[in-house]
Amino acid sequence: MTPETQSSKSLRIIGLMSGTSMDGIDAAFIETDGDKKLSFGPFLSVPYAPDFRTRLGRFIESAPDRGCLPSESALEAELTDLHASAVVALLEKMGSTVGDIDLVGFHGQTIWHRPHQKQTWQMGSGEQLAAALSVPVAFDFRTADVDAGGQGAPLAPVFHSALAREMEYPAAVVNIGGVANITWIGSPLDMVAFDTGPGNGLIDDWVRLRCGKSMDQDGVLAARGTPRMDIVEQMTAVPFFDAPPPKSLDRFDFKLEPILPLGVEDGAATLVALTADCIRRSLQHCPAPPKSLLITGGGRRNPTLMAALARQTGLKVEPVEAFGWNGDAVEAQAFAYMAMRCLRGMPITFPGTTGVAAPQSGGRLVRPPAGR
Repeated sequence: MTPETQSSKSLRIIGLMSGTSMDGIDAAFIETDGDKKLSFGPFLSVPYAPDFRTRLGRFIESAPDRGCLPSESALEAELTDLHASAVVALLEKMGSTVGDIDLVGFHGQTIWHRPHQKQTWQMGSGEQLAAALSVPVAFDFRTADVDAGGQGAPLAPVFHSALAREMEYPAAVVNIGGVANITWIGSPLDMVAFDTGPGNGLIDDWVRLRCGKSMDQDGVLAARGTPRMDIVEQMTAVPFFDAPPPKSLDRFDFKLEPILPLGVEDGAATLVALTADCIRRSLQHCPAPPKSLLITGGGRRNPTLMAALARQTGLKVEPVEAFGWNGDAVEAQAFAYMAMRCLRGMPITFPGTTGVAAPQSGGRLVRPPAGR
């Protein structure tokens, strides 16, 4: 029986996510019908090796100068192989094999995102992954929305809404990855979502530049510093923040230059204040004040950032674990959920989440070669 003939039933799916922070691959198992049925299984995070992360970062930084969107590269093949290995590692953790899953949802690695130019590029070969695993793969989730005039981001709101069905509305979920985004949920069918501004990306870049480390672990450096709010005001004095949603950002739309004169700790504190202030500013674009902010993504592990968020927004700020979610797994779970919706032709983006004119299905489905 093919997945299509089972489309109204729950399938066993692994979702894969590699975010703009470029720290590694998240893999999560769920069973879902792409609608109200959700059952969660194991999760695994596989860090990128330092050498690969460095090469990937250099490629992303140089990509805008290439003037084209290459479809194949040795780096893409290597990245896809790493995602295949992550699936196998998760299956081993589960005591399962590829024969025990029906579908894989593969986001790939965002190289650039320019919806105003009708361009978005998530590196990763769905065909290669399907062949390597002998499992159907749904991938390329953003292109259809961008082609239809949407922002192509954020994509997780459809999954946030599914998770939040038992919560008190209005609810707001803030994902703090390399870029931060917010999902405001008034009801399961009433969503507003958009990128808020820099998330962890600039903080990570700063610590890597000044300390040679991948992140400000536990926000220790920022906690010791004094934020320069005049620099925060300077960095947010751009039209993006006053523009109404939908709106989205590229990982490199904001630069470190205004921070460079500062010491390590004051720079980290200023960038934390920047991320928190961007999220505060985002609330003006929500239809009504949320009851609280639920934080997912790596940013929820930075207590200095969480405290700054509470202080600057005046709201109760909680990690999503307070509601029984796994904040490390949410994004990977989201792409497993969207893979099922891709299979069923169900929408994954909406006028309120990306600005597309009408609810839009997305993703491409590829199957392993015959005989695999």
